[in-house]
Amino acid sequence: RGSFAMDSPAPPAALIDHEFQFSLVQAIHEASPDGILVVDDRGVIVSHNRRFVDLWNIPHERLRGMQPATAIGQDDELILAAVLDAVKDGAAFLARVRELYANPQLDDRCEIEMKDGRTVERHSTVLRGRDGQYFGRVWFFRDVTQQKRIEAALQALACNDPLTGIANRRHFFEQAHQEFARARRHRTPLCITEVDIDHFKTVNDVHGHAAGDAVLKSFCGVAQRLIRESELFARLGGEEFAVLLPDTPVDGAQRFAQRLCSATADTPLPLEGGGEVRCTVSIG
Repeated sequence: RGSFAMDSPAPPAALIDHEFQFSLVQAIHEASPDGILVVDDRGVIVSHNRRFVDLWNIPHERLRGMQPATAIGQDDELILAAVLDAVKDGAAFLARVRELYANPQLDDRCEIEMKDGRTVERHSTVLRGRDGQYFGRVWFFRDVTQQKRIEAALQALACNDPLTGIANRRHFFEQAHQEFARARRHRTPLCITEVDIDHFKTVNDVHGHAAGDAVLKSFCGVAQRLIRESELFARLGGEEFAVLLPDTPVDGAQRFAQRLCSATADTPLPLEGGGEVRCTVSIG
């Protein structure tokens, strides 16, 4: 009991609460997967985490802040210069940053393409006091490159034929419905050609299915050289294909069909493991 009485008095609860909140904010700050930058109303950096420095590969010599290896206390223009070096479209990036600083009522969320091939998601929001006073702005940056690659791969699986890489049946009919509606609305011509490789079963029976797959892929290469960017070439199934020809009248579709027939007949299609075959197509 005697020793207890001689202990130092406990610190005020308010002080404990303040230290706890500060420690909590710091822990969240550093544990965040986002790179975080906080800038006050004068454009001075108040705080940032290590992830921000790593994500933007900011050189050590630019970190001349009040604390070692930080930019705290620096004008954010020094860091902005390093960031612009990494962005693919620096002019657009800088213009948007300027706009956000000039308009404190604006929030921002966008994706930024980097020179090294990465994609960074940016989110920015304003800091205000209870009375609405503008304190500054917080910037959050997250590397979403892997996520974008997964999304692109899933999109390709949903829209493309896995063997030939061209559009699949589902994607073709989705686009065809849209183009049909557009053609009807604007009264413009629209044609669809259906393409079938003649006697394809014989290729499989004589040379095997691997050879048949090689022929399908080679035929797609021949056809794609004739397809314009506005047109869509798709595999409907087996050896059946289709071409969507927007803004194309019937005589134009007929000329396209004749070119594809001639190109296919004139091009030897290599087989898996060597050799080649020549094929013809029927088009309607």
